[in-house]
Amino acid sequence: MGTNKISNLNRIFTRNMLRHFINGKEDNVYSSVVKRYTSDYVQKNNRELISEIYCELKDNYRNEYFYKNTLLNKLLLGVHSVNTTVALTEVVIGKSKADFVLINGKAVVYEIKTELDNLERLGSQIDDYYKAFDHVAVVTYEKNLQRLYKVLDNIDKPVGIYILRKNGKLGTIRKPQSYTDDLEKEIIFKLLRKSEYEDIITQQYGCLPKVTQFKYYSTCKKMFLQIPIEESYLLVLRILKKRMRLEKEEFVKIPYELKFLAYFMELSYDDYRKLEIFLDHQYGGV
Repeated sequence: MGTNKISNLNRIFTRNMLRHFINGKEDNVYSSVVKRYTSDYVQKNNRELISEIYCELKDNYRNEYFYKNTLLNKLLLGVHSVNTTVALTEVVIGKSKADFVLINGKAVVYEIKTELDNLERLGSQIDDYYKAFDHVAVVTYEKNLQRLYKVLDNIDKPVGIYILRKNGKLGTIRKPQSYTDDLEKEIIFKLLRKSEYEDIITQQYGCLPKVTQFKYYSTCKKMFLQIPIEESYLLVLRILKKRMRLEKEEFVKIPYELKFLAYFMELSYDDYRKLEIFLDHQYGGV
């Protein structure tokens, strides 16, 4: 598959493209991908065409979006529920970025290694994740298992392993176990937004610090660091669970292929309505 064709496929399942769909903008990349990967496109609506394009990813080019979207559909929507569980993505932890984090009673970081990735940084990524969360898992493909075992044998921590099979099903090789030895309060504090750490401090101390703006952040951090880690960790999970706002009734109607994008873009009711119109609309071509 040529580089240009690949980069065009990569650009379909992005926030930018979804925003174009919502705003009803004609898009040359979408048109070229429709013409390249779908049949009888003039007869079909955009919902059908996006489904066909996604099949191309599934069969020939399982990129990071394909993995992330599968995790969201199979785990958040399949095993859990948007009422009890929250997903986060691209969470900065130390020098790493967690691909996908699921939080309900506990939190699990899922590090994705697709057919397009190598395992060079995996050891340091896992070390970083255990500083902020107590369950870590790697999601990869079947042929990568032996290489993955070699890396994980050197780490000696209870990392979970899941594989995304050729048929698109998620297989459990081993579930992640809790490991709290590496949790670091400072790293956990950095996960929080200002309103979130203020909530925790008010909850714990009854008020916020009365100090100058210059000292405010460091004082809040100091107060947070005084809370025992077993307690502060659970408080952080509870607050992170409140982070995502979702129009649940509208989200249900979003097609499987676009669930990940719709979930993390925190679309408004109006956005959902416009997207629905675009999806049901006959292909317009450019």
